Amino acid sequence: MTPAAPTTEGPVSGRPLRQPLFERWRQPALGLAGLAFVVALVEVLPRVGAVDRRFLPPFSTIARSLGGALADGGFWTALGQTLRGWALGLAIAMLAGIVLGVVIGSVPLLRALTASTIEFLRPIPSVALIPLVVLIYGSQLQSALVLVVYAAFWQVLVQVLYGVADVDPVVRDTARSYRFSRWAVVRTVVWPTALPYVVTGFRLAAAVALILEITAELIIGVPGLGRSIGVAQSSGAVAETYALVIVVGVVGVLVNASARAVERRVLRWHTSVRGDL
Repeated sequence: MTPAAPTTEGPVSGRPLRQPLFERWRQPALGLAGLAFVVALVEVLPRVGAVDRRFLPPFSTIARSLGGALADGGFWTALGQTLRGWALGLAIAMLAGIVLGVVIGSVPLLRALTASTIEFLRPIPSVALIPLVVLIYGSQLQSALVLVVYAAFWQVLVQVLYGVADVDPVVRDTARSYRFSRWAVVRTVVWPTALPYVVTGFRLAAAVALILEITAELIIGVPGLGRSIGVAQSSGAVAETYALVIVVGVVGVLVNASARAVERRVLRWHTSVRGDL
């Protein structure tokens, strides 16, 4: 009997074996194509007179301004100040949110006592605190830190409360029947259940913290990229303003990608992540 010819199709789906690789790169390729279209549009519209160059210069002009900013030491100082304020505020919010969330969520009486307070404080926009923090701290780092911590804290706390509430009561009672200490119950029962919620809170808080850090720098004048954008805009440096806005956008994309990477790393054992690998 003549042996069957080799095939590139899988035994079940019948699709080529190279299909998963194509699907993996299809979305990034489409994203890059869309980005290239936007760049070309920004380059062409001012040159053909469809948009006034005073308000939207060609992308090549913005790119040259961006290159000049990257060669300036002041830019890197401002970037470092922004990242420092963001990271510090996020760290404080994560620590406070996790600790308070586990404590409040584990004690039914505490959760009942604090539920109305949390629901009252959580919807208050952080920007509403700007007059207060300016009055107390002026344009110092502490002003941005208060706004960042306040905004990011609620993202973490609420997720941790949901995670603790999701613990199976049968498992919790079983651990207590075996005379597990409170710390052992938290470490072996509560934490594994709440961890996916904690990571979700981290991802949300990371984005919110960056938004509030830039907002504080832009409005209050705290040193950082936001203040650099405000200075460039007020001085009429339109191309530099757009260049710095692009940098902030890139930083936001990197923050989101980093949070996603942390999520995949920490939850590699979880079914929601294993299905994406």
